[in-house]
Amino acid sequence: MENARKYLLTGAVVLVAVLAVLIKYWDYVANPWTRDGQVRADIVQITPRISGPIVRLPIVDNQFVKAGDLLFEIDPRTFQAAVDKARAELDQTGDNVLSLEKQVEAAEAAVEVSRGNIAQAKSSIAQMDATIEKNRAEYVRQQNLLPRRATSEKSVERAKANLEVSVQEKLASEASLLQAQASLLESEADLAEARANLGALGEENPQLRAALAALQEAELDLEFTEVRAPVDGYVTNLNLQLGTQAVTNQPALALVDVASYYVWGFFRENTIADIRPGDQAVVTLMTYPDTPIKGRVESLGWGIAQQDGSTGVDLLPNVDPTFEWIRLAQRIPIRIELTELPDGVELRVGTTGSVLVMTGTADDSERTAQAAPAVLQ
Repeated sequence: MENARKYLLTGAVVLVAVLAVLIKYWDYVANPWTRDGQVRADIVQITPRISGPIVRLPIVDNQFVKAGDLLFEIDPRTFQAAVDKARAELDQTGDNVLSLEKQVEAAEAAVEVSRGNIAQAKSSIAQMDATIEKNRAEYVRQQNLLPRRATSEKSVERAKANLEVSVQEKLASEASLLQAQASLLESEADLAEARANLGALGEENPQLRAALAALQEAELDLEFTEVRAPVDGYVTNLNLQLGTQAVTNQPALALVDVASYYVWGFFRENTIADIRPGDQAVVTLMTYPDTPIKGRVESLGWGIAQQDGSTGVDLLPNVDPTFEWIRLAQRIPIRIELTELPDGVELRVGTTGSVLVMTGTADDSERTAQAAPAVLQ
């Protein structure tokens, strides 16, 4: 009796284990899966903005760096000299602009003086006109009095002389007016030239803006001598040494962005009909066959490259012959977001594994990730 109970208990345990394995296996059989999965990440190419020899290299290959850490430094001496030169040129430009501003002020003052002279000459002419009319009237009156002997020849001559003097003074005032008008034209031309040489005032002055832009560009180049990590990541394929010539816009090294890991799963086209973004996924890497990684379908690829149809001889399409009795399914890339990384798991770009998608689970976060059966890995 005791033996029968032991056998019964053992059988029950074995049955439960078998059922668990069958359920687990069925989960993988009933849902789309692929052995063709690859770990990917964003690879950030570090490209210097300037050229020059490397004088500092505080990193080594495969080192982890944080965003903002110094990767390498290009010799800054040339660029510091360019900054100093640009600052000196900015100071000189400021002095030149100040001198031009003074020239404008002097030209404006000359214009005002000429305008004042014109106004004074016009006023003098007006006064002379009144004096001439007065003297002419007096001369006529004296001439009329002379036949009646009510005045003397001397008084007539004096009235005539006064009239002639006033006429001459008017002519002199008119000459002064012409001279003042000519001087005004010359002063206005000088003012226009001075203003053209100066340009806009203050910070809008083109000479100052050009000198300031040159200084800012030189300061940026000096700042670019220190090449820093834009993201947290791992240095990879480092082939730099001290003294190596960094070249503008030529990639110098690469960083694996640790915040960007994901998995490409390449699924047969006849298995993806029910896969939807948001479906739960399980990734089992060959590096960690007993440690499943939870994931989520982020997106499905919308196209793959076609070998047939490329342009051939005589602009005709290239079409490879196929065997009608064999039809191979194309593989469609599906991007898997890794939602939970177990302790001790280190992801490396290019490593492979299997991917299982549990269809219909876009809103189901309760299912537990399990490693794929060995036969599926």
